[in-house]
Order: sequence, then structure tokens, then C-alpha cells
Amino acid sequence: MFVDEVTVKLKAGDGGNGCLSFRREKYEPMGGPNGGNGGRGGNVVLVGDENTADLVDYKYMPHAKAKNGEPGRGSDQHGAWGEDKRLRLPLGTQVFDVVSGQMVCELLAHDQEIILLNGGRGGLGNLVFKSSVNQAPRKITPGKPGEEGEYRLVLKTIADCGLVGFPNAGKSSIMGILTKNQPKVGHYAFTTLTPSVGVLHFPDTYERMTIADIPGLIEGAHENRGLGHRFLRHVERCRILLFMIDMSGEEDRDPLEDYAQLCSELELYEDELADRERIIIANKMDEEPSAENLKRFRQAHQDLKIVPISCLSEEGIPELREALYNAVIRRRPQAE
Repeated sequence: MFVDEVTVKLKAGDGGNGCLSFRREKYEPMGGPNGGNGGRGGNVVLVGDENTADLVDYKYMPHAKAKNGEPGRGSDQHGAWGEDKRLRLPLGTQVFDVVSGQMVCELLAHDQEIILLNGGRGGLGNLVFKSSVNQAPRKITPGKPGEEGEYRLVLKTIADCGLVGFPNAGKSSIMGILTKNQPKVGHYAFTTLTPSVGVLHFPDTYERMTIADIPGLIEGAHENRGLGHRFLRHVERCRILLFMIDMSGEEDRDPLEDYAQLCSELELYEDELADRERIIIANKMDEEPSAENLKRFRQAHQDLKIVPISCLSEEGIPELREALYNAVIRRRPQAE
């Protein structure tokens, strides 16, 4: 199960109470106060983790609380601080306050840490209140409560390339060829129900890049239709868009119309995607009508990078790998 949006209730630890205590030792009749301070409550800390794929852990455990601080003790002993509650979240997670609706923070780097909620301050023991005019204070303060809140976690996948296309265009097949992912492949629409991120390795240069497979879009996806509406946001962070176009024209589809519709859906969702760099993957070139359709497509879009392939025979896969390498790896230092 892929989960990219959850609501959680979080609370930092409460501070420990201060201690009221006096020295009671033999031969020390005027021992004086020795009550220690309470410990500070633990914080709620968000940690970016590139090894975490989604938010499924928080779907089934939506409540989290940091440890309370220990109370102070006699003999001048201060209470220990409460342990922080560290929540490991996938990169690209945005945190929204449920009450205000405002975005609080965002995790974009591995091991990035953000203190979301602060623990309560510990109370003061009676030792603190000792003075020249008050040698035996009986005053202490309680620990402060930790901060708490309800938050909505929304994941926007961070990947080098975003793979988009209509259902049954061959996105799952190309992911299986290029990466070590083993997605479900079938000759019917919507075999991919959730976004997945695969890693494409380049052994010769010891480089790698990530590709996000977005579930098949349909007309009206930006208006909450089909599966694509839930996952369009995962395209926002991708540096390059890979359009998977079925050049065979199966089911009376026209590749030119498919591409125009995909562009329209992305642009209607976010204007900025219209200017995003893109590569056209012309799939199913082993089919008879594909050559003529590709010729028409090239004439209509002479400014686009088009790579013809066949997932069945794996024709054109080396050229596609080279195109991806040139588009992503060689530009990575400038982009960063």
C-alpha cells in the first residue's frame, strides 16, 4: 500500500516538576533545601530519510508523543531530560497545520532535522529559591506542558525524472527494463495504481538517477478524475518529464492527440510544468503503424527530443539511456 497523505496528532513531552526536599542527615540539623529541578520534556523532531518510501507507518500509528522529563529529586538531583520523538519521513514531505491550513515546514535533504514541537520546560526545585532572607523555602514550580498539534503530512516525490503517460502506454514495462523495479505489467489499463520510484544505474561512471512512475493519467485528471488526480503533485519536483507515447495508435488513439492531452492536463494542474524540460519516449515501434505515426509526430514537434523504442524487443533502450544520462547526469552539478 502506497500512502502519500496522512493526518497525525503529535505532542512534545511535559517538563518534570521541581522537588521540595530538605537535607535530613545526622549532625546536619540545619541542612537546608536540596530539591532539584525537573527535566525538560522531549521534542518532536522530523528527520528526512531517503530510505523511506511513503507515509504508511503513520497511517496506522497516527499518534506520537515524546517522553516527559523526569521530576527533580532530593540531594540536589535534577531530573533527566525526556527523550525526543524522532519521526523519519520521506524526502519531499510537506507538513501542514490542520487548524490554520498553513505549511509549517518541508523535508528536502537526507538527515535534515526540524524541531516541530518543543518539549515543556522543567519546574524549579526549592533549592533555587534559597536566599539570605529565606533559608528554608517551601516553594517549587511545576513543569510546563509540551507543545502539541494536529498536522497533515503530504508527500511530493523527489525524483530526477517523472514518467507520465496514458494507461497501457508501457510505463511499467520501461521501468522494469531501466530500473530494478518489478512493477505489475498487464495488457489492460491502470496496472499501476500507485507511484513508484526506480533507480537507473550507470556502471561505467558510477552514477545513478531516479525515475518516478506516475499512475496513468486520463482526460480531466486535474479535475479530480481517474487515478492521476491524486498523484499529479509527484510530478512537480521532477527535473525532467518523460512522456511515454504509444506510437502504434492502439484502440483508435492518435499519438499527437495523446501528447497534446497530457501536456494540457499537466499545465492545467500547474503552469510551471509547461516550461519543464521533456523527452518523448515513442514506444511500440515494433508495431506496423508506428513508423508512419512517428513521422507525423516528428513533423509536428521538431523541437522535441524524441527517442523511439520498443519495450518488447528492447530496441532503442541504449539510446534512451544515453539521452537520460545527457539530460540529467551531465547537468547535475550546474543544477545543484
